Amino acid sequence: MFGGGTVRSVQKIVENIERVIVGKTEVIELLSIALICRGHVLIEDVPGVGKTTLAGALAKSVSGRLKRIQFTPDVLPSDLTGFSMYNQKTGEFEYKAGTLSGEFILADEINRTSPKTQASLLEAMEERQVTVDGVTYKMPKTFMVLATQNPVDYLGTFPLPEAQMDRFLMKVSIGYPSVRDEERMLAKYKADNPLHTLQPVISSEELLQIQEQVSKIYVEESLYSLIVEIVRQTRVHKDVLLGVSPRGALSLLHAAQGLAFFNGRDYILPDDIIKMAPYVLSHRIQLKHEAKLRNKANEDIIHYILEEIRLPKVKAYAEK
Repeated sequence: MFGGGTVRSVQKIVENIERVIVGKTEVIELLSIALICRGHVLIEDVPGVGKTTLAGALAKSVSGRLKRIQFTPDVLPSDLTGFSMYNQKTGEFEYKAGTLSGEFILADEINRTSPKTQASLLEAMEERQVTVDGVTYKMPKTFMVLATQNPVDYLGTFPLPEAQMDRFLMKVSIGYPSVRDEERMLAKYKADNPLHTLQPVISSEELLQIQEQVSKIYVEESLYSLIVEIVRQTRVHKDVLLGVSPRGALSLLHAAQGLAFFNGRDYILPDDIIKMAPYVLSHRIQLKHEAKLRNKANEDIIHYILEEIRLPKVKAYAEK
């Protein structure tokens, strides 16, 4: 088992964010799990429910540079990746870093910018680097994109391309607060926004150590087969046009490892895979037009597959 210190560090992140976000513990835990898995997160919901505040609170809970960009139709790819500028004094081109040079990138309303600008994120999100004028520049080791978007049928939005959606470890939704939670929110925010005074609770170095431990979580052979079978079912389902990619299968494995660590285990269980699957896989499939006409949702397909899947029996882990 892991020492209490490292697991406690992740719990401190959750508690810190709850100083700002009221009544959304499950969503906060999911973002914290994505953080320790080196994953990017897409937060999709209607305006005004706290998407940007949630993303900002997560980024501010870890010491590191937080850079925010408000996506609009006139944002250019070079605003993100940076550009080369000619220096008349030296007679050489100098690289001017863009927004993606921070440890944490808050990409606000990402689907309000053009597909060309959206595509400029692909290399950074997958390989943690950007290439400008043939020169590659590495991102910080804790690089993470926290993107928010409004539902795609809202006016003035551009649906994210499949390749971009596939690079997000998870897609989560906040939802409206309960009556009691909304009352608590009003009391908390009546004088000032608590996000402004939020302080880091762990260092970037400590986060890197946790991420390294998460990557070493034990996985029994039968659980690889379980993940592959879940993913395969998305590819053969009668209502699915485009199933989950191999990258999605790997993301599910990493998310399950993150959940196991969060729960204080150094091994994953089938339940870890089942719990994380809807958040990791739903945004990676495309439904056929006929299924959409029948009001089917991506989440419905994933839940159906999980209900039908046969879980393997795993060995005792007392000796692990």
